[in-house]
Amino acid sequence: MSFIQLTTFIEAPIERVFDLSRSIELHKGSMQRFNEKCTAGKQGGLLELNETVTWQAKHLMKERQLTTKITALQKPFSFIDEQVTGDFVLLKHEHYFKPVQNGTIMIDQFHFQVPYGVIGKWVSRFYLTGYITKLLEQRNQFIKEVAETNKWKMFLS
Repeated sequence: MSFIQLTTFIEAPIERVFDLSRSIELHKGSMQRFNEKCTAGKQGGLLELNETVTWQAKHLMKERQLTTKITALQKPFSFIDEQVTGDFVLLKHEHYFKPVQNGTIMIDQFHFQVPYGVIGKWVSRFYLTGYITKLLEQRNQFIKEVAETNKWKMFLS
């Protein structure tokens, strides 16, 4: 199993960062270059406990679908989304939020496992982990930019 951890400081209240991280519209905005869209499940707003969303996007030269479900949620400190169906054997994304002076620390813990045995492990280690890390960093930068400006109102109104 592969693991990625990212920590991002955001100069915004914890409640805002938490809600932006669950916003379907924000996720679409952060993944515009992949033309990511919802094809099933919740189509807009904030994801809540036990809700699912199916995303469709082009990644690694192929159109892909991923259905995730919010399996745990403790406002405004954490939530977990996990793959229900998709290309991974396992995908679990833990989101943690900690209020600090002048803002919020956002921590992502991303666990995933790919199929195809030894070849899958090799691809994961030498390519896929870096690819996913860049996606998460881009998404976190987008959340940071939106949360620290008045743009957040567009995603939480």
